[in-house]
Amino acid sequence: MRALNPPDCSTFRAELRANLRSAGWPPDIIADAELAFHELYINAWQHAGSPAPSVLVFLRPATLRVAVCDDSPDLPPEPRTSTDPYATSGRGLHLIRALTHRFGAHPTKTGKVIWFELDAAA
Repeated sequence: MRALNPPDCSTFRAELRANLRSAGWPPDIIADAELAFHELYINAWQHAGSPAPSVLVFLRPATLRVAVCDDSPDLPPEPRTSTDPYATSGRGLHLIRALTHRFGAHPTKTGKVIWFELDAAA
């Protein structure tokens, strides 16, 4: 049975923000990274049923890669071309693609990994 409330990811968001700030990343890219991470994390909880998805972060001088791992083998669908303006979901993948420089997903032995990358100077 899945928890009714999403897992708290505020600590991770604060750590991500602090690490990117200390590495000298621009505030607008930091905000994009936080929002894209939050979307992936909540999607993994909501759609894959993972109670607490795993997160991997790779921070290089010019590139950030964030990967969220869950237990579902189902890869994300192609984003819908049009959504109901009153729908409560269906925009997450569009948002992630708009915020990030690269985005993808691949299966693993126990589920899947969905990731995004941002460049420090776009």
